[in-house]
Amino acid sequence: MKGVAVVETVENKIFMIRGHRVMIDRDLSRLYGVPTKRLNEQVKRNIMRFPVDFMFQLTKEEALISQYGTSGSRSQIATLKKGKNIKYLPYVFTEQGVAMLSSVLNSERAAQVNIAIMRAFVKLREILATHKELAHKLAELEQKIGKHDADIGLIFEAIRQLMAPPQEKPKGRIGFHP
Repeated sequence: MKGVAVVETVENKIFMIRGHRVMIDRDLSRLYGVPTKRLNEQVKRNIMRFPVDFMFQLTKEEALISQYGTSGSRSQIATLKKGKNIKYLPYVFTEQGVAMLSSVLNSERAAQVNIAIMRAFVKLREILATHKELAHKLAELEQKIGKHDADIGLIFEAIRQLMAPPQEKPKGRIGFHP
């Protein structure tokens, strides 16, 4: 797993859930080339390595809303509607959790996949930082323009006053006034 295409594929598998950028166990297992059940077994065997800020399980509502519990669900009853029979709620892994997976899944493919995933997370952080920086610069520019608008308004008012014909004072009458 090498190249830009892999990083772009991984980027499409990163989601924002509960304020964290995460990857879903099913997507990770596909990238690693192992069944989701096996990936989760390895995690459970090493559960001390996965605190809640590294990995958490989605609620049924989150799984249904994100549409990632629907195709990964397993059922032995074929008559249930797709998405309504989530037997196993998916786990999601934060960037730190994905990094920890490399110590749990000890294979060459796992190492290559982890490198691609870490690069994708770094790229997303860089993009977000760029957007924040641009938003900050735009706000500064708006403040400057607002100040300049007021200054320009004052200049135009002064020019209008200079362009206005001078007001003639009523001439006083010459001579005696009864």
